[in-house]
Amino acid sequence: MPRTRLSALVLALLMPAVALLTACSLGGTADDKASGTPASAEEPAGVSIPAIGVRSPLIRLGMDKDGTVRVPPREKGMTAGWYTGGARPGESGAAVIVGHNDARDGKAVFHDLDKVGKGTVIDIERGDGKVLHFAVTGTEKVGKKAFPVKKVYGKTSERALRLVTCADDRAPDGHPVQNLIVYASLRS
Repeated sequence: MPRTRLSALVLALLMPAVALLTACSLGGTADDKASGTPASAEEPAGVSIPAIGVRSPLIRLGMDKDGTVRVPPREKGMTAGWYTGGARPGESGAAVIVGHNDARDGKAVFHDLDKVGKGTVIDIERGDGKVLHFAVTGTEKVGKKAFPVKKVYGKTSERALRLVTCADDRAPDGHPVQNLIVYASLRS
């Protein structure tokens, strides 16, 4: 079965589980690797957003046993992760990078993500050293129960990048109630 067709089938089957994405949950397991070393030359090795001082290697993220997208381990709060079930940055489709907003000891990698706006540059370094430049096209805060799964993970012919973190809004129990999503498109 062609990769695009298989990816569409897997996405359709996992869509309800992916909706549970919470880039703020404890997530992560002992086998996560934050080396920034991708499995292939075309995979992303790092992300940087010069406008807000972000520079991070990327952990490869898959799915947890419960069907949710794995997030970087809490103790690696300054490290973002690339969801391997989506597109590779620069390919047609949505590449998704997840990072925490805060960590046990303070700010995390995407703490200031709410400060980016249209046109902000996001650089993705691939395993082969090539740097892809994306430009922010929009941002959106959404309630976790209303997470726009198709908009974030769904099929698109665009060479898209999505960054996901928690928004600062919190429930009385201290847990985040919203996600912040940054949408970007490949510039060069």
